[in-house]
Amino acid sequence: MLRRCLVALLLVLAAPPAADAAPRVVVSIKPLYALVARVMQGLGTPELLVGGGASLHTYSLKPSQAAALQDADLVVWVGPGLESFLTAPLASLANKAQAVEAMELPGILLLKPREGGTWEAHHHDAAEAGAGADDGDESAATDAHEHEDGEIDGHLFLDPANASVIAAAVAQQLATLDPANAAAYAANAAALDTDLRALDEALRQALAPLAGRPFVVFHDAYQYFEHRYGLAAIGSITVSPDQQPGAKRLAEIRDKIAGLKAVCVFAEPGFEPALLRTLVAGTDARSGELDPEGMALPADAGSYDALLRGLAKNLAACLAPAS
Repeated sequence: MLRRCLVALLLVLAAPPAADAAPRVVVSIKPLYALVARVMQGLGTPELLVGGGASLHTYSLKPSQAAALQDADLVVWVGPGLESFLTAPLASLANKAQAVEAMELPGILLLKPREGGTWEAHHHDAAEAGAGADDGDESAATDAHEHEDGEIDGHLFLDPANASVIAAAVAQQLATLDPANAAAYAANAAALDTDLRALDEALRQALAPLAGRPFVVFHDAYQYFEHRYGLAAIGSITVSPDQQPGAKRLAEIRDKIAGLKAVCVFAEPGFEPALLRTLVAGTDARSGELDPEGMALPADAGSYDALLRGLAKNLAACLAPAS
């Protein structure tokens, strides 16, 4: 018995030391999760907060997720303009964690919410609600450090150039937390940047024939994608996917669909089909569906590419000129 114990002890002492665990990383939404998973590939796996078909507008943390935030070394999110449910927990639960807040990163393109016409006003003060920025209007862009909460469109991840900035920032933070693997994080981020550039070029070529073809979206979630690829959204049905539009707004949208000869009206997952049929009835507009956050996609390292390619595919299917 003593001999067996001594042999076991010698085997333990002779074994190589265990590698340090990767930093514990918590990510808010699927598009960011995919980017972080690529940066951590081969080294660790992040934890996703908002999965499945959950809505950011009504989301609340589960106790297990609050615990994950408490134990996190790094939290990656867009910012309070998108994931408002995280603002208080990050202040109280994740006070020991590092954070990558995409809205605050140098080099990130930020766009203000659109207003006027059939773009729902976002200002709380009616006196401030003037004419909004048009699609592609550079005046809509702002520096990451010259904004107040709530005045920025948070769907910034739909621009591949922004995605590359986020990935580089995540790699830098992970290198600080895990210096032994700094080179690996940097290499993963560089490989991702190469893939994002290729994706960007493929999307630019695929979407070029759609430039100037007007369409209506369910809610204003696609501005960064439109801005990047010269697309021509002319309005949104509602400001929030959780708010049903009223009769007056539906009438305004119908008038705009007819007046500007909108080619397509896009719903989103969970949208009431009867409402969409009401909007396009009596017009020449087609109907389609867009998913700005990848609700139906798996949470994995490939879902960012799949998300943007899916948007391009669905836009082309509905907007392409009839042959």
